[in-house]
Amino acid sequence: MSGNLFIVSAPSGAGKTTLVSGLVAADPGIRKSVSYTTRPPRLGEENGRSYHFIGVEEFERMRAQGDFLETARVHENFYGTSRRTVEKETAGGFDVLLEIDWQGAAQIRRLAYETVAIFVLPPSIAALESRLRKRGQDSEAVIAQRLAAAREEMSHYDEFDFLIVNEDFDTATREMQAIFLASRQRLAVQAERHAALIQALLQET
Repeated sequence: MSGNLFIVSAPSGAGKTTLVSGLVAADPGIRKSVSYTTRPPRLGEENGRSYHFIGVEEFERMRAQGDFLETARVHENFYGTSRRTVEKETAGGFDVLLEIDWQGAAQIRRLAYETVAIFVLPPSIAALESRLRKRGQDSEAVIAQRLAAAREEMSHYDEFDFLIVNEDFDTATREMQAIFLASRQRLAVQAERHAALIQALLQET
């Protein structure tokens, strides 16, 4: 039985990464796809765990070979999702979670992949700005750029299936877990998972 493909998108600073990390840690049936990126690693990020950090030339080579399921350019850096990894994990029955932006989500929809797409919003612009500043990694110019990009990103919220406002972390976590649980109970998914049982139940004795 193949797994589900989930997409989680949010503007930078909305708390998406923390939510996703908690969800994956609590659910052994979920595999988070590790994206490729040309941006340099931030403090504490590990190659192969946070992202696969590669150069622009290698990224372009992989894109030309069709290695990416989707790609996006964000803040002058490139990001991409490995097609091989996603197809291998879903074929193995695992749910795969893609932490990508709206551009990548739109590309995957055009490929006619069946997905469950979730968008995460901050409770306010002030909260978003506060979270960006608490990182202590960006200059004032970069913060201003990220806030402007966040407004553009958030304007695409209505292209997704579910919407979560991350005001309280515990509440947002429960809401995301509920989406995953409900998605696994969809008729098509359950019919495939329990095909033998359904056949036996409907068989005349």
